[in-house]
Amino acid sequence: MTATVASDLLEETAPAKINLTLRVLGKRADGYHELESLVTFTSLGDRLTLRPGPALDLAVSGPTAAQAGPLGDNLVLKAARLLAERVPGLALGAFDLVKRLPAGGGLGGGSSDAAAALRLLARLNGLPLDDPRLAEAALKTGADVPVCLAGRPRIMRGVGERLAPPVALPPLFALLVGPGFPLATRDVFTALGLAPGDRRGEATADDAVPADPDGFWEYLAESRNDLEPPAIGLAPAVGDLLATLRRQRGCRLARMSGSGSTCFALFDEPRAAADAALTLGSRHPGWWVQATALAR
Repeated sequence: MTATVASDLLEETAPAKINLTLRVLGKRADGYHELESLVTFTSLGDRLTLRPGPALDLAVSGPTAAQAGPLGDNLVLKAARLLAERVPGLALGAFDLVKRLPAGGGLGGGSSDAAAALRLLARLNGLPLDDPRLAEAALKTGADVPVCLAGRPRIMRGVGERLAPPVALPPLFALLVGPGFPLATRDVFTALGLAPGDRRGEATADDAVPADPDGFWEYLAESRNDLEPPAIGLAPAVGDLLATLRRQRGCRLARMSGSGSTCFALFDEPRAAADAALTLGSRHPGWWVQATALAR
């Protein structure tokens, strides 16, 4: 996720976010759900460029651009405006976003785009990434934007505002499958059925993720995504997809990411993930199917 410069053009990758685990610890009195999630990122994602100029602008193109929604609601513009409110005289410019990730699939594409925009503006304006104004703008933009800002594997908590130190993961290779329909995050949380004040558990320690590979796989197997059951209740096809992924040769674990509907299968070897992608992609041409490495 390093920015590059060609002439005055700055560029960033906005990688897909994967929730390897997702626990819903409760629902706060203000209606927000309190989460704990081990998050990592992929080697694929959207591409965002910034050409410095006097006015803030955005153009969107790419294979999944039609899913991105109205331009005025795009999180890239929202993040830029929120940072401009906090940094007097912030230099802006024209963004160009190439969308490759499916929208509404639990991969945090919009949040990662927004985080990439903040990194580009920080670079353009000489702001360090630990500038608290960047963190404030990220959280105001959306709950997943803070964890996407640095793009390192780590546990996020609360509504996304509490980030544990980065963790080292073993080599992981994933097959990502979007079944072609979105799931609305609000609907999935509503189906979970928590009332304000309800508690389902307590947070774990920052060092809960084992450093050794065997311990890590055991940790993953004992973890879960609490939003899977309500998502499957809303869209039984998610359960069918998970069953299909678990049947792939070499699959160590299959789970839904975020609030869905994208699901992932984890493999020890990149060839196994690539073979599964080839198999499922040919059998299901309407699915979004990608093999990728995960950030360590």
